[in-house]
Amino acid sequence: MGHTYTKILIHCIFSTKERRPLIPPERRSALCAYLGAIAQGEGFRLLEAGGTADHLHLLLQLPAQLPLAQAIQKLKGGSSRWMGPDFAWQQGYGALSVSPSQLPVVRRYIRNQEVHHRKRDFEHEFLALLRQSGVEYDQRYVLG
Repeated sequence: MGHTYTKILIHCIFSTKERRPLIPPERRSALCAYLGAIAQGEGFRLLEAGGTADHLHLLLQLPAQLPLAQAIQKLKGGSSRWMGPDFAWQQGYGALSVSPSQLPVVRRYIRNQEVHHRKRDFEHEFLALLRQSGVEYDQRYVLG
């Protein structure tokens, strides 16, 4: 795409199916590395990744021509197969735009998930992020 200049930064959050603790600590860094390889192979960048046993936070930089839903589908599909037959991600995800000026803050937030979740569980964190970002949601379905 000639003469098109973008910086599309997205903070994505998704959990394991039924928020089961399916990501053991000893596999987490390898999973994040694998997600980075998927991103690179699909033409986008994984800038930061972190999470806990039941969910991940990813900071993505997308090119203008790649729809977010397609990037997420590639990441979740490929990593689910890599994790094994008993592994599955939840159906949906959260995706929040990130200002380049907030990049260091979001990176630090994603890196410190283990510490962060000593005080707040995934459900409370996810709902707080949606509220802070002004994302409308239906309480009946948001954590489904």
